Amino acid sequence: MSESPVSGAGEMTVAAAFAGMKRAVPVVFKAGCPDCRGRFELAASALRLAIGATSRTTFYSFTCPECEAVVRKPAGERIVELLTGGGVRTLRLHSTV
Repeated sequence: MSESPVSGAGEMTVAAAFAGMKRAVPVVFKAGCPDCRGRFELAASALRLAIGATSRTTFYSFTCPECEAVVRKPAGERIVELLTGGGVRTLRLHSTV
């Protein structure tokens, strides 16, 4: 990336445009495994969120890093908001009706 002026923005350089920005801190989520009762932190990339038409079909899942069990837990509105805001990959389930 060069430090030439940004077109249409006067004499602002790329370096000046990004000067106040800080590096993003990775988001981690606290989770627990119902099988081995392990407690741990997971990066957003370790979680998957599925949003369905009802509360029964809206859930998040991950693989336990301690016992490797596949864990699936229900996700209410607040959990969906936190996970999507934290960068968790989301799959929207569509009804076939």
